[in-house]
Amino acid sequence: MRLTPRLRKTVTLADSQHQRLNMYAIAAGAAGVGVMALVPPAEAKIVYTPAHHVIEKNSPYNLDLNHDGKTDFTLGYGYSRVTSGTIRSVYAGAPVGNGVEGMAGSQRFLAAALMRGTRIPNRQRFWQPNALMAYVCDGFIGSCRATTSFKGNWVNATNKYLGLKFKIHGRTHYGWARLSIQYANFTLTATLTGYAYETIPNKPIIAGKTEGTEVSHVDEANALILTESIQQPGTLGLLALGSPGLSVWRRREQGPAQ
Repeated sequence: MRLTPRLRKTVTLADSQHQRLNMYAIAAGAAGVGVMALVPPAEAKIVYTPAHHVIEKNSPYNLDLNHDGKTDFTLGYGYSRVTSGTIRSVYAGAPVGNGVEGMAGSQRFLAAALMRGTRIPNRQRFWQPNALMAYVCDGFIGSCRATTSFKGNWVNATNKYLGLKFKIHGRTHYGWARLSIQYANFTLTATLTGYAYETIPNKPIIAGKTEGTEVSHVDEANALILTESIQQPGTLGLLALGSPGLSVWRRREQGPAQ
């Protein structure tokens, strides 16, 4: 006996049902995107090291910003004395690839003395060779003519910040070093009082900021926008948003607060 296959009956959906299915399909397609959006970016973290180091004459200080055993910057105090006078200078240098933020001077690159709260980088150049911080000349030497001569942005600067750029595994990171440089009674004193860097490559850092993390999350407002566009009380679109969507769905299920 030969069986005749039964033909499936075509069902015509109402416009409202068809629209609901279309909206659910859109929400399902967005689910992958929604889940990806909920994955937070790598956590940005500032690593701060307190310090109190007086930079000695002709004895450079090697600054290892991220404590990996490599010198990222050199802070030096040059001193020379002759019969006609003395020259004192404080400078910041860096290996190839690293740099100190500042501007070109008439004879040398001048390291910027940044205020607390300044963004680094700050639309200034980064210099790799020695950047002059402070220069004091007494006597008849070079441009000095008996009276004391000053150059640089760091003379008598208290708790100012060096803007720093350096490499970690070939990628650029930004940081700062806080110093005070004072000149009085023919004595120049340079003191390093702390330094920090940002762990995320190419992410700016704020001078003086010593802690804090920044993590981006999808907020509940975004969940409400998508659910309103679906215009349905179902859960598929809300689930596509993850935890923010679930919180909205639970409140809808519970109804308005009494």
